[in-house]
Amino acid sequence: MSRAKAVYDWFDTRLDLENGQTFLGKAFPAEDSFLLGEVALFCFLLLILSGVFLGFFFEPSTSDVEYDGSVQKFQGEEMPEAFVSVLHITYDVPFGMFIRRLHHWAAHLFVASIGLHMLRVFFTGAYRNPREPNWIVGTGLAALSMGAAYTGYALPFDEFAATATSIGYNLTISIPLLGDFLGQVVFGGEFPSSATIPRLYFLHVLVIPAAIAVGLAVHMAILIRQKHTEAPRDGDVTGGRQSVDEDDDDIIIGLPAFPNQAAVSAVVFFVTAATLSALAGLLPVHNVAEYGPNDPASTPALIMPDWFLMWVYGFLKLLPQISFNVGPAHINGEFVGGIVLPGLVFAAVAIWPFIDRTEPTHFTADPLDRAWQTGVGVAAVAFIMIASIAGMNNILADQVLGTTTNVVNPILTAALLVVPPIFGGITYLLLRDGEPTPAQESDVAADGGSVGDEPDNTEPEGDG
Repeated sequence: MSRAKAVYDWFDTRLDLENGQTFLGKAFPAEDSFLLGEVALFCFLLLILSGVFLGFFFEPSTSDVEYDGSVQKFQGEEMPEAFVSVLHITYDVPFGMFIRRLHHWAAHLFVASIGLHMLRVFFTGAYRNPREPNWIVGTGLAALSMGAAYTGYALPFDEFAATATSIGYNLTISIPLLGDFLGQVVFGGEFPSSATIPRLYFLHVLVIPAAIAVGLAVHMAILIRQKHTEAPRDGDVTGGRQSVDEDDDDIIIGLPAFPNQAAVSAVVFFVTAATLSALAGLLPVHNVAEYGPNDPASTPALIMPDWFLMWVYGFLKLLPQISFNVGPAHINGEFVGGIVLPGLVFAAVAIWPFIDRTEPTHFTADPLDRAWQTGVGVAAVAFIMIASIAGMNNILADQVLGTTTNVVNPILTAALLVVPPIFGGITYLLLRDGEPTPAQESDVAADGGSVGDEPDNTEPEGDG
């Protein structure tokens, strides 16, 4: 017996490697849009790696220290230690500016890839029975990714970031009955307090990443157990070691996990890393030296969140000032616009598979054959886009239209209420002629081979 065989047998008796080889033959559909989930996974990995680097130099403290670094205008000044450490990372640590930019763009691409991945799943109907649990997990991951970005946004503690973060504090304390308690837990009391940055840092580097990691693990476990969806086949698949019927959903046609899909994933990882490296090398990010340290007596002229939270800001901009009591609970505009409405949006997304209920199905659908579902999706996208534009109402009014927000806001409010239904209705009318009849839908379900059947989850070693 060779030494290599002896080593393999040693590990096999302890780790049951023979059974592990079954997973290496798991088939992955060879469709480019399915790789958006891998882009999100690799962005998360790069966020962890770059965050570890930054964590070696960042000081989560608001205590004043004397600055002694490369930025001349701050020499000898007493400034918050968090702000000073970010200046140190940016201008004095080798590769510090590059890694900080890489972390920034990885966060943006992480949120964007999750969003695009969910849009792909929605419009192709890949959330349908029996994959509702994974859609709910994905919705939670989208919310967590935004939370991770928000908590990181505050850490430099410069004037812009601190002012923007205070909006989140005001939203938190606006929650009836629980607001003050949550403000103490998350922000350490009235913002900004000496505990604010340590609390947000703890959430940013441990609590939320751990929750995302658990969510990703659950997401992948469900995916492996249920198998990937795949696009409808044009006909029977021949080749390889067996022939697969067009309507056989017990077998996935695709690339085996190893070595084919592993090679594709490696390419996706390096393309993702290269793209983020190019962005980090060529595009600047938030300039803390320009804004200076947090100054409670001053407010920057232009304050707005990142693009993925702009729609929430839009709700706050458009909602009229309201304030009333319901028993012991006080309700105000910040709570309704910043907590209730975004919460309803996420709730609607999470429960959507239970609204669009179907028989168990394996194959994805053509969005053009799903008139009312695609119409709802188009309306939802229009709704979020208009709300995001409303978040930039001051720029739209002053720099684009040369007027005031008092003139623009009623127009944006009307657009938010009217335009999405119009877009959704037009989409439905354009697509309904091509939508399958109920009888045709039954045929499609039968062709999928999953109505009344319990698939055995067997998969080939990458046939086809």
